[in-house]
Amino acid sequence: MQGVLEYDGMNFADLLEASFAQAETIERGDIVSGSVVAADEQGLIVSIEGMKRDGVVMRKDLERMNIEPSNYTMGDIIDVMIVRMEDEDGNLLLSVSQAQQTEDWKKAEELLEIEGVWEGIVADANRGGIIVPFGNLRGFVPASHVLDLPRGLSEDERKMRMQRMVGQPIPLKVIEVNRKRRRLVFSQRDASKGSRDQNKERLLDQLQEGEIRRGVVSGLRDFGAFVDLGGADGLIHISELAWHRVNHPKEVLKVGDEIDVFILRLDSEGKRIGLSLKRMQENPWATVEEHYHVGQLVEGVISRVAQFGAFVSLIRVLKPCCIPARLPSHRRKTRRW
Repeated sequence: MQGVLEYDGMNFADLLEASFAQAETIERGDIVSGSVVAADEQGLIVSIEGMKRDGVVMRKDLERMNIEPSNYTMGDIIDVMIVRMEDEDGNLLLSVSQAQQTEDWKKAEELLEIEGVWEGIVADANRGGIIVPFGNLRGFVPASHVLDLPRGLSEDERKMRMQRMVGQPIPLKVIEVNRKRRRLVFSQRDASKGSRDQNKERLLDQLQEGEIRRGVVSGLRDFGAFVDLGGADGLIHISELAWHRVNHPKEVLKVGDEIDVFILRLDSEGKRIGLSLKRMQENPWATVEEHYHVGQLVEGVISRVAQFGAFVSLIRVLKPCCIPARLPSHRRKTRRW
């Protein structure tokens, strides 16, 4: 009696039945492995294990990944997605790019779940943010999540800064994955938050109140100016910008200015660094008696009028207040207090 052909513990009949069962379970959208049978200018022919027929990968599918059919050789094992069980020519239509994109979506979802940090290369920039490829996907970093883009920059300045980032590697954290809408959003700010917190803690240990440090103005707000001291920011409150009145920090500073600042106060618990710019200059009120005395007649310019009087500039930083009763009569008549 002729023996039954066996392979890895299974006879030929069992293997045949298993292959038919696998072929029946393969559906459109599945990702399967296959072996490249042929590659020409039109694309690839791929043999799918467990199926009775070969499938085809069109050239345009490979071009989406900037790949030529000649990059493949006979016998290469590749992952493909079943796009159509049968096209108009009766072919099993496969896609390498869609299989790869599906895997990239899975990797992005995993990074989102574990809050992992990934390094990407900036490919392009527009007014809204920067573009970073993630495998075969197009990731986006909104401008609000890009570091070193302080408020107060014009749109052109902001775009110029982002364009200078093209080609540079940056750490990123996934903050949104939406396959249906094909949205993959990253944040450089979130990815760098941990390291910046560590930098601030290290800087707080190094700094001492009363010392002078050099930094770069990184942002302007209505309440003051932020200064990067080397990986961590300190704040110059608007009252510490100058000895004279300042309505907005932009009157004194601009983003990118390199300045020396006085370490005014340190709050290790709140991780705050208070800075002063005006204390880098001599206090003009300390020497005012050397220049003026009671009863002296001097010329001045009214710089501001309030309900209780008028402020007069004698020199740039000295603005004494003149009460209404001591103003000239024509000023009292023409001004409502």
